[in-house]
Order: sequence, then structure tokens, then C-alpha cells
Amino acid sequence: MTDGGTTADGEGGGTPLAGASRPTWVLGADSGGSGLRITLAALTEGGAPQAVGTVTSAEPVRTGAQGIDAEHMLAQLVPAARDLLARAGEQAQDAGLDAVCVGAAGMATLGGQLRAQLPGALTHEFGARRIALAADAVTAYAGALGQLPGAVVAGGTGLIAMGTDLHSWRRADGWGHLLGDCGSGAWIGQAGLQAAMRAYDGREGGSAALRERAEAVFGAPLSGLPAHLYPRTDRPAVLASFAPEVAACAEHDVVAEEILLAAAQEIATAAAAVCPAEEGAAVAVTGGLFRIGEPLLGPLREQLDRRTPQAHLTDPAGDPLDGALLIAARLSSGALHLPQDAGLLSLT
Repeated sequence: MTDGGTTADGEGGGTPLAGASRPTWVLGADSGGSGLRITLAALTEGGAPQAVGTVTSAEPVRTGAQGIDAEHMLAQLVPAARDLLARAGEQAQDAGLDAVCVGAAGMATLGGQLRAQLPGALTHEFGARRIALAADAVTAYAGALGQLPGAVVAGGTGLIAMGTDLHSWRRADGWGHLLGDCGSGAWIGQAGLQAAMRAYDGREGGSAALRERAEAVFGAPLSGLPAHLYPRTDRPAVLASFAPEVAACAEHDVVAEEILLAAAQEIATAAAAVCPAEEGAAVAVTGGLFRIGEPLLGPLREQLDRRTPQAHLTDPAGDPLDGALLIAARLSSGALHLPQDAGLLSLT
């Protein structure tokens, strides 16, 4: 793509794949609040998908009264796929796409237009034989655990847990910062700012350390914070921006430490709600929230051991874009074992 705000990276450029005569081409896409990422991969018989290029658009797909805007997504997705096929070479352009997986935030509740329009458009443009439309929590699951039974907690500004026994999906939280997202970046940041305001007022339960950090970040006096925060349309992101400050204070501040312990309890509770009961299930956490590090991960490991004793904690293998590509590859080869669901993972 050549539109402003779009970049291309990865291998490709028309270089043939060593030892691959006629690969099958599959496409994975990840659509979220930070934009749209698309990867093309070659799938050879008996082999893992080999990614040959990625296109990234920093423009998020619009959401309107009718849900996620299918036309806006196609306006970004179709040129990106054409560009990737062109860079992969003439053989790829002639072959088109065998399978596509599009993962999108809000797919379950706002994906009606996508389910109505994307399959036909992608089949028309690229001859796509199989198409999967997935919630971003499902592609996050597939990226982290592949097709193993278990549970994945995806945490950032918000938080959602997704689990499967490979027969059906179970979901916990992901209800937004007013109704849920417990333990998320916005939840931690809000708790930290509430402790800062308590210290500002002189109320019990306040934290002088968090007050100091809040004044450094948002300005003093803190009586001006409501006017700064409440009118913002990106209020959850602003709250989440304070979560690293809470983590930084946790080593020397009891209140900050207790906030992260409470967050760990909430995250582990969500994981336990969706994790299969059988022995040997895998649990992974993924997303930007967990980059705040050991002040959260330490208590989280303890809470997961307590609440999901049948499961083992494992590092995520990849991210939601990797998950979308894996779903497309397994769909192409007839080896997709993740359960279908009308809102979470629909196949055509």
C-alpha cells in the first residue's frame, strides 16, 4: 500500500521459496485500535506457513452505527493483499489466495457487515477458497497457544480471557472499563489515580508516592485532573497510561503493591473462569499490559497456581497476527481444530 501512514516490511520482493514448487498462499489480518496488519505466507505440503511479507496501516478501521465498516476495511485490505502478492512474484499473483483469516476487535458484537461483505469480496478479488472471520480474542488465543486446549488472557487497556476445550469457546470479561476489564491497564491506572486523589484529600488509603507520580504526569494540583480526564473520548487509554507508574511505585509503596496484587487476582479469576478442567491445560497471558513486568507477573503466577492448579503457565508463541495466519494455514490444509462459533470464529 502506498497510502500515508502505511508501511511494508518482511521478506518477499518476488524471491522464490527454496525447494517449494507451487506453494499455496494464505493471508492473515489483525484489525484493532492501533491499525490493520496483514501478512502473506506460503504454505507447502507438510510444512509450516512461511511469511513472505507484512503490510501495516496505522489507520484503524472505522466503526459506525452499523458496526465495523466493511468498506473501510476492504479499502485497506484489498490493496495490501495485492501488494503482497505482487512482491511474492508472478506465481503468487496467478494463484491468488487459498485461505484468509481476518481477526478484528469487536467482531463478536459489531462484525455483522464484515460477515456479510468480506467473504464475497475476497473470493471475487483473490479467488479465496476458505475464509475465517474471528474475534481478536480468538486470534490472540491461536497466536499464543495454537490449537491446544487451555486459556489465554489478553491484556492491554482492556482485558479479556478466552478458553476452549476444542469443543466450544468460553469467554470472561472484556466488557469495557465501566462494566469490567478487571485487572486491565485502565483498571490498574484508575486504582492508582484514585489512591493519588485520596492522598491529595488526606483520606485514608491514599498513596503519597502515587500522588507524586500523578502530579508529575498530569500536573499539579490534582484538583484539575477531573477536567482533564472526564471529557476525553480516549479515557480508558489515559487511565491505562498510568499503570506503568503504579508498577514503578510497587517496589516501595504498599498501596501500589496492593493494587497490582488485586489486579493479579482479577486476571487469574478470569483465566480460571474459562480454563478447561482437565489436567494439562495450558494458560498464557499476552498483550501490552504484561510488559509492566515482574511487579504484576510475580503475584499473577502465584494467583494462577492457586486458581488453575490443573493448568501450566506457558509463554505465548506469538501474537494475534500470528494467530490469524495460523488459522488461515490450518483452514487451507483442512486441519483447523478450533471450534466454530457464529460470533467468535465463523468459516465460509
